[in-house]
Amino acid sequence: MSVALTAHPRDLSIPAPPRAWRNILTIAGRELRDAVRSRWFILYTLAFAVLGLAVSFVSAAGTGGTGLSGFGRTTAGLINLVLLVVPLMALTAGASSIASERERGMLAYLFAQPVSRTEVLAGKYAGLAGALAACLMLGLGVCAAILAWKGVAARPASVLWLAALSLLLALGMLSLGMLLSVLSRRASVALGAAVFVWLALVLVSDLALMAGVVALRLRIEELFALSLMNPLQVFKMWSLHAVDATLDVLGPAGLYAADEHGPRLHLIFGVCLFAWVVIPLAAAAVLLARRSPV
Repeated sequence: MSVALTAHPRDLSIPAPPRAWRNILTIAGRELRDAVRSRWFILYTLAFAVLGLAVSFVSAAGTGGTGLSGFGRTTAGLINLVLLVVPLMALTAGASSIASERERGMLAYLFAQPVSRTEVLAGKYAGLAGALAACLMLGLGVCAAILAWKGVAARPASVLWLAALSLLLALGMLSLGMLLSVLSRRASVALGAAVFVWLALVLVSDLALMAGVVALRLRIEELFALSLMNPLQVFKMWSLHAVDATLDVLGPAGLYAADEHGPRLHLIFGVCLFAWVVIPLAAAAVLLARRSPV
């Protein structure tokens, strides 16, 4: 006697994602909605568009032209703008993520739900990363659209490179900000630490490199190695290299990088920035799993 086997209609349906992924996506969606509704998202987006157009106008005026300059000059000017704004934006967003929830007592409530601490951290990181990506894309996109509407000779590849590298820098600084948030009990302390780290990366690192060259008489290889330890310096060198600008604007370290590591520069810079994304976030996950939520 044979028994006919018939498949139940549900057997043909797409299986639901695991609970961990559902938890991460739920937390990420909540974090993204809260970030988009906040004032910092709107302010940073408008600032990127307005300052991008201002940089383009100043670049054109500096070369004797009138109106808006092309994407090439605009990208070169926006590199310095990104170095100042994007790290501060990502550091402060990450620094307030965990510490503010702990201070309001929401972190203990969240951990009491059927969700792991790693899922909470991953969800918050994904949501904030989406908000930062939207902010950068909208700001740079508006700037690029207005330049194209004005009939400016376009170099969209340079803008796409700048957008991608800016996002990678933002992800690294977001990881560092979340690490500071996990280490802090109060949101104000985390934000203060984030601003201090931003100042150290933007200002102190350049001064320390110059002082080290003069006082310690560092070799060019050592100077380049120290530059790779600062994600902002890596972003600057990679951005200039990606848009076919000469690295000699960075001094001897840039010339050494172009001569010795020319074909491998993209790989070197990519590994350095990727490490800033992974290592602080992994450290934050380990510490969050061991620390009390209150």
